Amino acid sequence: MSENQEALARELNEAFAGLKPEQRLRLLTERVDGPVVFTTSLGIEDQMLTHLIFRADLPIRVVTLDTGRLFPEAYALWRTTEETYGRRIKAKYPQGDALEALVDDQGIDGFYFAPEMRKACCGVRKVEPLGRALAGVGGWVTGLRRDQSANRETLDFVSFDKGRGLIKANPLFDWTREEIRLFTVDHSVPVNPLHERGFLSIGCAPCTRALKPGEPERAGRWWWEEETRKECGLHVDDSGVPTRARPVPGVGDAAFEATRS
Repeated sequence: MSENQEALARELNEAFAGLKPEQRLRLLTERVDGPVVFTTSLGIEDQMLTHLIFRADLPIRVVTLDTGRLFPEAYALWRTTEETYGRRIKAKYPQGDALEALVDDQGIDGFYFAPEMRKACCGVRKVEPLGRALAGVGGWVTGLRRDQSANRETLDFVSFDKGRGLIKANPLFDWTREEIRLFTVDHSVPVNPLHERGFLSIGCAPCTRALKPGEPERAGRWWWEEETRKECGLHVDDSGVPTRARPVPGVGDAAFEATRS
């Protein structure tokens, strides 16, 4: 079965290169065996994909991971998006017992004190709920782009996720952020106002800051950590190693301390 899925992933990867994003999404639903799920973080790329899915009434389930620590603007955008398209964005939440145990162990903001503690928080609030969101599905749609980070430059349009046993597709892989921004303007797609305030990549509120001049778009995520350790565990390569952001010189513990002074 996995060999057939790997072959299908290669075929789709080649086909995607000559198609527009909506055509890529439609082809994915036609070729993949089983349900297709799109996990949205409500960022600008994901808002474009949500627009394409809802406007074309594609058979793709749209799901978001509500960690319980999102920005108020993200919740407002969630509501606005549902009202705009007349569709529901399904939610996956952390398991209550696991979340209580996490906070009892490390405190409400323990993730600031060690990478292992932050990864444990991501595991409870994001990775485990993602596993439930993708259980039993045949295809997973993401908003990953080539120019988001150094490691993502080597990704494919479509690949076979061996760890989860499904087809993973990145329909906006070859789009730039500016192209996506213009699309959202031209098609009146609702987007998070935080983007205009320097928050290009938006995660949980305590773990995201606005960018400084010259920084790449994911530098504002977990800014207090060593760059080589910055990962959440949602996206991994074939060996199970998380996909990391492009290194940003000078952003680490010292930068975090500066923001707290």
